[in-house]
Amino acid sequence: MTLEKWNSLTEEQKIRFAPVCPDFVVEIRSPSNQLQSLQDKLKEYINNGVKLGWLIDRKNQRVYIYRPQTEVECLENPITVSGEPVLSGFQLQMDKIW
Repeated sequence: MTLEKWNSLTEEQKIRFAPVCPDFVVEIRSPSNQLQSLQDKLKEYINNGVKLGWLIDRKNQRVYIYRPQTEVECLENPITVSGEPVLSGFQLQMDKIW
């Protein structure tokens, strides 16, 4: 969430559950998760205002990248995943995840 979004909240909203959506989310698929349910969840996040979402499927070594108004991108066994433009300069080293 940007500082601008945070500053637009009332003081009461800041001390309670803030009605905001993060700009970035990550889901990591556990062995018990169904892939389709997580894909649906990421689509819901995007529909609610998330600007960038990653679904990391460790079992199949894939990363699904979700962005508004864009087809889902699937990376097969990537070395890194970029957070651009939402997380400027951030790259996740996937060898630590696999």
